[in-house]
Amino acid sequence: MSDFFQNGLIANLHNLVDRPVESMEKELIGFSHQNPMALVLPSLYSELEQPALETIVQELTQVPYLNEIVVGLDRADRDQFRHAQEYFGRLPQPVRILWNDGPRLQAVDRMLASKGLAPTELGKGRNVWYCYGYILAANRAKAVAMHDCDIKTYDRGMLARLIYPVANPAYRYQFCKGYYSRIADGKMNGRVCRLLVSPLLRALKMVKGENEFLEYMNSFRYALSGEFSLRTDVLRNLRIPSDWGLEVGVLAELHRNYSPRSICQVNVASVYDHKHQPLSPEDARKGLSKMSRDISKAIFRKLATQGLVFTEEHFRTIKATYFRVALDYIETYYNDAIFNGLTLDRHAEEEAVELFARNVMSAGQEFLENPMATPFMPSWSRVQSAIPDILEQIFDAVELDNQETQSA
Repeated sequence: MSDFFQNGLIANLHNLVDRPVESMEKELIGFSHQNPMALVLPSLYSELEQPALETIVQELTQVPYLNEIVVGLDRADRDQFRHAQEYFGRLPQPVRILWNDGPRLQAVDRMLASKGLAPTELGKGRNVWYCYGYILAANRAKAVAMHDCDIKTYDRGMLARLIYPVANPAYRYQFCKGYYSRIADGKMNGRVCRLLVSPLLRALKMVKGENEFLEYMNSFRYALSGEFSLRTDVLRNLRIPSDWGLEVGVLAELHRNYSPRSICQVNVASVYDHKHQPLSPEDARKGLSKMSRDISKAIFRKLATQGLVFTEEHFRTIKATYFRVALDYIETYYNDAIFNGLTLDRHAEEEAVELFARNVMSAGQEFLENPMATPFMPSWSRVQSAIPDILEQIFDAVELDNQETQSA
């Protein structure tokens, strides 16, 4: 970033000066007395074996203001859960691990399923949903940050910048989205955001006309970032998507429930890199292929709730418009890359756009065939209305799992 300019509906908080992280952390320590802070880390067990998470843990050992760290652990047996306890036990902050595959939380999941309230799809969305349930049950945090466990360029300043806007009691922000430049190894990354989301939003405006939600979405510098923070009050009525539409779905929920003036975005890092998903053109159920379909459907559903009508002819036009806009974007990205001494594979970029264009159309067809699909998991307010002691059940299950000794 090189300026203080604001654009769009969402406030930008810029990282323009080289402010020492210790200075920000000192303020956050003061805020923590009024607004205790928690960090949520949704993790697969396999990520414990990767250097990215090791770097994250080492950085978090130096964070002085967090009151709690909540780890959502997926795909772990009992021995692996014990290993995770040892792994995260190095952290100086209180740590709670949700053993999502353990018998206690599985029993809770089956009980919710019997009432039609359990997540139906495994993955990050389900993991985050249960972590937020535990945060509400524990009732210890007022501000919560979340980020992924595969960030290769992590440093603790990223977390400080991410949580500061919702932890500072002088601010009115309820939600903060992190953004950053997606450049690594001398090339541009972030294909889904660059080549799908941005041109699709523009295409939808061209086909369907001006729309506040499209303007709102277009205000985010990196709508698909997995780094965001929010005040705990937001969690109770937040419906979280269970598929790859998680990030877009969360932004759509915030748009429904809050004024844009309650939402901000912050530049959390000048350099960012993480594990990259394969394109998977041969399998629409995996990688960026599935991600592009889920994200497209999430956008279409949101617009439909606002009264916009879609037909098969509309989706054909949207696909054609998107394809032309995306190809124009590739030309711009190529020029930008050359200007900055980066490389950009135009063939690979156009292959991705061709795949995304097909998936925009297939996502539209799936939406038309099943318009009543509900990919969102229920809000915790609804779950608690149906099962008044559900939060206590989750809290007890997590506490008992974490209290067991290695020999249990």
